[in-house]
Amino acid sequence: MNDADVAKQIQQMVRFIRQEADEKANEISVSAEEEFNIEKLQLVEAEKKKIRQEYERKEKQVEVRKKIEYSMQLNASRIKVLQAQDDLVNKMKDDAMKELLLVSHNHHEYKNLLKDLIVQGLLRLKEP
Repeated sequence: MNDADVAKQIQQMVRFIRQEADEKANEISVSAEEEFNIEKLQLVEAEKKKIRQEYERKEKQVEVRKKIEYSMQLNASRIKVLQAQDDLVNKMKDDAMKELLLVSHNHHEYKNLLKDLIVQGLLRLKEP
């Protein structure tokens, strides 16, 4: 073989090695790109999951606050009703005491009231 054939053969071998190297570099690049995309998707999904969980947690907090607020308003309205009932009972008691004072001045009316109250008390005792 002469020098030209040897140089041609070496040149051919160099081209073959470069082609193999380019193909291998391309495979590595494609593989790295795929791994990058997979990793990126995993990170994105993990962050989406964290955001969803945070949103659900905050939503539950809002629900709990709403329930507490509703309960507090309900209790406040119950207290108002009970206070109104108590005021009414106290007013009725005061009115009854005033009326009783007026009745106690009239002896005949007072005697009838006592008789009626005793009868009413006895009837209450007889009830089951």
